[in-house]
Amino acid sequence: MRIGNPTNNEFFLELNKINEEIQNSFLKKISHETRSVSCDVMLGDSTTKKVETFDIKNVETFLGRFESHLSEWNSQGVTYSSDEDLRRIFIKSEIKLGNYILSLHISLQYHVLLYYKPIQRVVDLQKKLAELIDAGGNSESKYEEESDRLIIEKLNELGFKDMPKQELFELFYNDEELAKKIKNMIDDSQPEVIDIQGQKNQLFKELDNLLIETFHTTSVIIDEQKLVNGEEGCLCNIDLEYVDNGAKQGLVDATLIDEQNKLLIKQNITKILNVILE
Repeated sequence: MRIGNPTNNEFFLELNKINEEIQNSFLKKISHETRSVSCDVMLGDSTTKKVETFDIKNVETFLGRFESHLSEWNSQGVTYSSDEDLRRIFIKSEIKLGNYILSLHISLQYHVLLYYKPIQRVVDLQKKLAELIDAGGNSESKYEEESDRLIIEKLNELGFKDMPKQELFELFYNDEELAKKIKNMIDDSQPEVIDIQGQKNQLFKELDNLLIETFHTTSVIIDEQKLVNGEEGCLCNIDLEYVDNGAKQGLVDATLIDEQNKLLIKQNITKILNVILE
C-alpha cells in the first residue's frame, strides 16, 4: 500500500498528512541539492562555452543521510544506475515492524552530457589526431586490401581453392586460431599501419581522460512509471505491506493494525521527515 493514496481511514489519513509534508520538503531539498552552477567546457570543434550543471555529490550526500540516520532500516546504500546518457541515483530501505514492512524508495533521474575540459591539451591532441588520420588514410585502405588478399591466399594454401570468396571469409571468421594466425601475418607485413593505429588509439584514450560530465534534471515529483520511461525527476515513495506466512501483501487493513504497530509505523515515517528537514 502506497502511503499517500486516497483513503477514508483515520490512521492512514494521519500518515498521509505526514507524507504530504515529506513530499513538499523532499522536493524543496532536491531542488536545492540540484541547484545549477555554471561551468566552462570545450566542444569537439575546440570552441568553448558555458553550460549549466549541478553537483551530483550533493545528492549522494543527501541520500546517504537516510542510510546513516535510519540505522535500524535495512538498506544497500546509495546506488547508481545508467543507460547511456540517462542516469539514476537512488536508495531503497525497509524496516520490519511486527507483521508489517515499511519501505522507502528515494530516486533522482537525470541526464549526462559529455564535454572536454577547456584546456590547451585537448586542442593539441585533436590536432595530432587529425594529422594522423590524414596521413594514415591511404595506408589504412591498403591495409584492408592487403588483409583481404592474405586471408584468401592463406586459405587457398590450406586447400580451400574453389570456394566462393564469401564462404572463405565465413570460414576465416569462424576459426579463431586461423584468424589469429593470419592477423599476425597481416600486422607483420605492414608495421607502419599498426604503428599509426596504435598512436591514434593512444590519442583517443588521452582525449577520453579529458572528458567531463555535466548533469541536468528537472525538479519535479514523478511516479515510478515515469521513472521507468526515462523521464527526469525525483520520487520519494513510502509503502506499507503486511507479511502473511512470509509473503508480502500489498493490501493492508488498517482495522487489524494494533496500537503498538500503529505507533511504530507513524514514528518511522516521521523519522523520514526528520532526515529531510535536517
